[in-house]
Amino acid sequence: MEQAKELPLQQRRNGFDPAEELSRARDGEGVVQVETPWGLPAYLVCRHEDVRRVLSDPVQFSSALTPLRGTGALDPDEVARLRAGQLIGVDPPEHTRLRRLLTPEFTVRRMRRLEPRIAEIVQTALDDLERAGKPADLMAHFALPVPSLVICELLGVPYADRAEFQDRSTRLLGTSLSPEELNAVRREDRAYMAGLVARAQADPGQDLLGMLVREHGDDLSADELTGVAGQLLLAGHETTAHMLGLGTLALLRHPDQMAMIREDPARIEPAVEELLRWLSISQSPPPRTTTTEVEIAGQVIPAGALVICSLPAANRDPAFIGDPDRLDVTREAAGHVAFGHGVHHCLGAPLARMEMRLAFPALLKRFPALALADQYEQVDYLAFSVVFGLNSLRVTW
Repeated sequence: MEQAKELPLQQRRNGFDPAEELSRARDGEGVVQVETPWGLPAYLVCRHEDVRRVLSDPVQFSSALTPLRGTGALDPDEVARLRAGQLIGVDPPEHTRLRRLLTPEFTVRRMRRLEPRIAEIVQTALDDLERAGKPADLMAHFALPVPSLVICELLGVPYADRAEFQDRSTRLLGTSLSPEELNAVRREDRAYMAGLVARAQADPGQDLLGMLVREHGDDLSADELTGVAGQLLLAGHETTAHMLGLGTLALLRHPDQMAMIREDPARIEPAVEELLRWLSISQSPPPRTTTTEVEIAGQVIPAGALVICSLPAANRDPAFIGDPDRLDVTREAAGHVAFGHGVHHCLGAPLARMEMRLAFPALLKRFPALALADQYEQVDYLAFSVVFGLNSLRVTW
């Protein structure tokens, strides 16, 4: 299948902001017809209230019925293996069963026990950034290493393998690969994760993968363990890394906001929520498929249709929050959908919040004169990806 030559509407940005045509779609019809990057027709839902409705209703908007992109030519058994353990691709009660096994490991209380180690990892990354000398790439020396090492230690993944899994993650989240290329990366990724699972089954350690084998080895198949581990590794480093990179860039572009956090680190919690809302780096969660005819924003959507939710448009909806295009780290941004909503709300949200809460103040304290090393117009953004992010961010101090 020929890939799209331009970014689909749901991935378009104007700097930090959703593209003007995406905002117009939200403020106008609310639901517009689009094409997925792999050529399938879909309905794009743009308003905050409607996005929350779709994401909170797995009965009318199914994840399990949505075809896995690029797998049309694969053997059904291979597709089943690829989907096994994929929390984002199943509905209750299967989703409930899998999530119940993992939720205890991602509670706020459990995350607080990791706080001292995460703080150490942040300081080590800052040391590495300083040693690199200015100008240095913040993504390579800070934004990527912090969440990568955290999730590696949590899961039991060798940190020495980070370059390989980061490369695979970037390709898996991209939308420009052909189905053949995408499936080749999927097979490579699952083979790697299956090896880690086999090692954990032979000698379960104290990490999350070892815990799953010890406590739930009879409840989860090897394919499910592979899928769960792969999804946690992918989600556990990629999105947080781009939040750290883009969040830093956003603060550098808003020095008054940056100064507030530097002078009073206690402001960091509302600041993290506002950065999550304002940046909305996850362009959209995986598409849902309607199980019945539904009406959204006055538009009838037939049964069996793909529905995509625009998180950037929803989080900038003036019906949700006042003056939505202004970054204000002092405001309460409760109710944003940066982590999704409903049963598929991001499992690792407490971990991501903690990493950001520790990383941003530490970065600003270590480098009070932090600045961009290049012109803002030269910043190297990711393209054709379901995650809004940066390839690199050169900074000085």
